[in-house]
Amino acid sequence: MVSGNINKIGDMLVREGAHMFWWLHYTIAETPNVTDRPLILWLQGGPGSSSTGYGNFEILGPYDLNMEKRDFTWIKTHNVLFVDNPVGTGFSYVEHIKYLTKDNKQIAEDLVELLRGFYEALPEFKSVPLHIFGESYGGKMAIEFAHELYHEIENGNIESNLVTVAMGDAWISPIDSTLSWAPYLFQLGFVDEDGYERINNYALRTKRALDEGKYFQATDLWAQTEEVLLGYNMGVDFYNVLYDTRFSSSEDNAKQLFHHSPHSIAYDVMVKRKRINIGDESDDEYTDPLTRMMRDEVHPALGLSDDVKFGSQSSAVFDTLGGDFMKPVVSIVEHLLNNTSVKVVVYSGQLDLICSTPGTVKWVNEMNWVGSKDYANAPRDGIGINNVLEGYVRKYGNFSMYWINKAGHMAPFDNPRCMGYILRQVTNFG
Repeated sequence: MVSGNINKIGDMLVREGAHMFWWLHYTIAETPNVTDRPLILWLQGGPGSSSTGYGNFEILGPYDLNMEKRDFTWIKTHNVLFVDNPVGTGFSYVEHIKYLTKDNKQIAEDLVELLRGFYEALPEFKSVPLHIFGESYGGKMAIEFAHELYHEIENGNIESNLVTVAMGDAWISPIDSTLSWAPYLFQLGFVDEDGYERINNYALRTKRALDEGKYFQATDLWAQTEEVLLGYNMGVDFYNVLYDTRFSSSEDNAKQLFHHSPHSIAYDVMVKRKRINIGDESDDEYTDPLTRMMRDEVHPALGLSDDVKFGSQSSAVFDTLGGDFMKPVVSIVEHLLNNTSVKVVVYSGQLDLICSTPGTVKWVNEMNWVGSKDYANAPRDGIGINNVLEGYVRKYGNFSMYWINKAGHMAPFDNPRCMGYILRQVTNFG
C-alpha cells in the first residue's frame, strides 16, 4: 500500500552514533526529467515531530492517514524531501542518548551533513533549486540550517543551489509568541480578564527568566504558561483556535491538568500534536493513529531494520533541547537578509495560537536589516484566488511575509489554495 510510493529513502550517519532518515518523493508533474522541478526540503517542528510522519501523511504528502490520495499534495508540482530531524526523531535515531543534539547550531550542522550525503546518493539534485521549508520549531531549525549551508557553499565545501528558506508559523522568537497568547485569546473571547491576567503573568515570568539567561527555567515557565492557558480556556486548540475540541468544564479541566505535569503537556502539544483536551487520550503513545501506522505499516513497507522504532526517542529529543528551546534566532534571519542573496519567506496562519500571527508580526517588524524601512513602507497586498480573499502579502527585496486566512499552524493543510499561491510565488512552479 505504501510501497508503491516509496521513491527514495536513506538512513545516513551524520556523525558518530547519530543516524538521520530521509524520504524523497519525486514530483509526479508531467516533465521530461524530475530534476526540471525544484526540490523542497521539509522540516517538521517539536522538536521531535517527524517530517516523514506528520509532514508527509498529515500535511502535504501524496497520501493521508487513511491512505487516500491527497488532492493538494506538493509532489504534484515539486520534488519533496522529508527529513526526520533532529536525530532521534521519527525513523532517525542515536545509538546512545549522549549523541542527541544540544542546540540549534548542532542541528544545522547535522542537516548539512545529511544534505551532503543526499547529494552523494543523488548527484543530479546538486544543481536543482533548493527551497528549505520549516514549520513551527522546524522554522527555527530551517533558518540556522540555511545559514550554515550558505557558508558551506561559499567556502566550496558543498555544491548546492540554495534559493529560499521559508518559515511557516515558526518558533523564531519564542517569547514574542508566548507574550501574544493572553491578548490574542482575550480579543477572540476565549478568556476573560482574569484569564488574561493569569496567562500574561506567567508569560512575563517566562520573559524574566529568559532575559536573565536562565534558559531551562524559561522553558519550564513556558510550559507552565501553557498549563494555565489550557486551564482557563477549557481546551482551545493550540494549532487552530477554530478547530472543534471536546467540551470540558473548568472543574473537569482542572482535574485533568492535575494529573499531567507542565512538561508532559508541553510535549503533548509540541511533539505529539494532540488536538483535543489533555486527558482525552490514553498516555500510551501507541494509541496515536500516526504512530501506529508508521510502526505497523510504513516501517515494514520501507524495509527498515527492526532496531529502529518510530518516535521512540522523541521525548528525549525534546528534553535534551530544553536549554535551547526558548532562545530566539531572529539575528540569524537578519544575517541572511543583510549578507546573502537567499530569499527569506515568513508565512503565518491567522488562526494559529502556538506561533500566533501577532507574535510573528512583532519580531518581523522589529528586525534590523538593510531593507527594514522600505519593507515597513511597502504595500500590503491582498491575495485573491477565484475572487476569494485568501490572505495578504508584504515584500521588499529578498524578504516577504504572507498572512494566510482561514488557516492555523498547519497552513498548507488548512488553506491549500493560499499555500499553493505562495509556493508558486516562491519557487516559480505550482
